[in-house]
Amino acid sequence: GNEEMGGNAVEVIVTGSDREALAEAAGQVEAVMTDIDGLRDVTSDLRDAAPRVQISVRKEKAAELGLSEATIGQYVAQAFRGSPVGEVTVDGRTVDLVLASAQRKPATIADIEKLEIPTAAGPVRLSDLAVVREVDGPTQISRLDGERAVTISAAADIDDLGAVTNEITVALRELGLPDGTDYQIGGTSAEQQEAFADLQLAMLIAIALVFIIMVATFRSFVQPLILLVSVPFAATGAIGLLRLTDTPLGVPAMIGLLMLIGIVVTNAIVLIDLINQYRAQGMSVRDAVIAGGRRRLRPILMTAVATICALIPMAIGLTGSGGFIAQSLAIVVIGGLLTSTLLTLVLVPTLYSLVEGGKERIRRGFRRRIAKPSAAE
Repeated sequence: GNEEMGGNAVEVIVTGSDREALAEAAGQVEAVMTDIDGLRDVTSDLRDAAPRVQISVRKEKAAELGLSEATIGQYVAQAFRGSPVGEVTVDGRTVDLVLASAQRKPATIADIEKLEIPTAAGPVRLSDLAVVREVDGPTQISRLDGERAVTISAAADIDDLGAVTNEITVALRELGLPDGTDYQIGGTSAEQQEAFADLQLAMLIAIALVFIIMVATFRSFVQPLILLVSVPFAATGAIGLLRLTDTPLGVPAMIGLLMLIGIVVTNAIVLIDLINQYRAQGMSVRDAVIAGGRRRLRPILMTAVATICALIPMAIGLTGSGGFIAQSLAIVVIGGLLTSTLLTLVLVPTLYSLVEGGKERIRRGFRRRIAKPSAAE
């Protein structure tokens, strides 16, 4: 069951209104999942079957005697559980009153066939009105949005549940299911996809909030954009280290990426803020960038190295039973810090020099144009 599968349970829910088409579709999906490497213990709740009695009414014969399928079904049900006729109160408790036959309840197919159905022409045996046989049927009938549903479950042998889910999705798209049937992926895979979508939205909100705060702090739209350049480069380093260590991009890794947004921008903010202070004291853009870089080089490197060293035990799996969660998170943060720190010290000052130096040249050119007519006068 899913409890045995743990946190890597994969489910595909097949829906359809026609029972035979649903059974065929479920069989196709089960076969596809069985052939996928990384999945084990593939089961279908359609397999769980129990013997049951199926009564197929001969409609023409029943109509001749003025009977419908529903009426015959009611008479057969009464033979097994009686007919409720009312309620009585016994010792203050309400009890259903059921009218049942004194005869023994049918125990075999032959007994059911001998049941007598009352008609206007007199009692008629059920065997004359319907075909009674024993068939295998599902122990329970599941429904999803009003349609019959079959759940095919499996356990993923590997930790990269996302890769297995993608493989299942591709295989199912190429599958020609019977008309009137459909499927959807559920279980842990669906939960992971929802978590990914929520975390991606959280990242966008985090980037927007960081940008708004920096715009208010620096009173500029351009400088915050320069600072945010470190974010995609941090993601590049994080994903690169995940690939290098063959670690799957799961929910913990996505949480690490969310943390990186705040971590990598901090160093860039400290550097740009100092450069702005030097420029306010009268330094040129070039001199302010060089002085700020020299002043902040050591603190930025020390902060990054200290953080990376603190995360190394988690990254190599020394955190015990929680290592499977902490490891990918630590790898993401380490990889992001490695690339973002280098880029903060190289790319951010370069972009700052280009943008702010260009703005200064434009201002000087504008002042010269204004000064020339004044000198001519």
